[in-house]
Amino acid sequence: MSKKLINKVAVVTGASKGIGAAIAKDLANEGASVVVNYASSALEAEKVVAAIIANGGKALAIQADVSKLADIERLFSVANESFGAIDILVNNAGVYNPGSLEDIDDAHFYKHFDLNVRGLMLTTKEAVKYFNSTGGSIVNISSFVSTYGMADLSMYSATKGAVDSFTYSLSKELGPRNIRVNNVNPGMVETEGLHATGFIEEEDNVKGITPLGRIGQPEDIANAVTFFASEDSSWITGETLNVSGGLN
Repeated sequence: MSKKLINKVAVVTGASKGIGAAIAKDLANEGASVVVNYASSALEAEKVVAAIIANGGKALAIQADVSKLADIERLFSVANESFGAIDILVNNAGVYNPGSLEDIDDAHFYKHFDLNVRGLMLTTKEAVKYFNSTGGSIVNISSFVSTYGMADLSMYSATKGAVDSFTYSLSKELGPRNIRVNNVNPGMVETEGLHATGFIEEEDNVKGITPLGRIGQPEDIANAVTFFASEDSSWITGETLNVSGGLN
């Protein structure tokens, strides 16, 4: 079977571990040259790159805090110099800190919105400058909690609702340039971040209300992203795909 992303260039933000790392590896496995972006986890990012290269792919790790415009500009400049024009952007970088209403202060608010919303917007704005004239694909990693309410996640959920709306509007704006914009909205996925927040303690409860009876793995999300990145979805834009085991 031929690979779906031969001669394509992809940038994946927040790709040093978890969902982002799985996405980077899957895109590379389908033939794309992949920029593995990271903010601070240099060792983990280099491990992702090494795994891709060991599997016969092409990848490069580039440090950039995508809540900072100067870092974003450098990210895409180096990516372009290294691999050429961009075909695929996956906006995966984000912050996830549960907190009750009483816990929410200005710092908590701005930490979430600066990265999850403003950072995603600035990254997309810069990326499209480097897209091929033939178009391409932008995939935003949102979350099923943008519409499925859960206690102590109001701020995170609000940012993901904003991401959903951004995707819908931008798909109309960029459609004439043949740039497709879609959402992948994961359910609970087992990652390092989930373990770090302690939310993994809810695993059994989530399994119990999930039709498919398990929480997700990063590869489940990566498969959906690769679909949106490839020509398999060439007539799909402005859509949201919940990858949540049926928990919607």
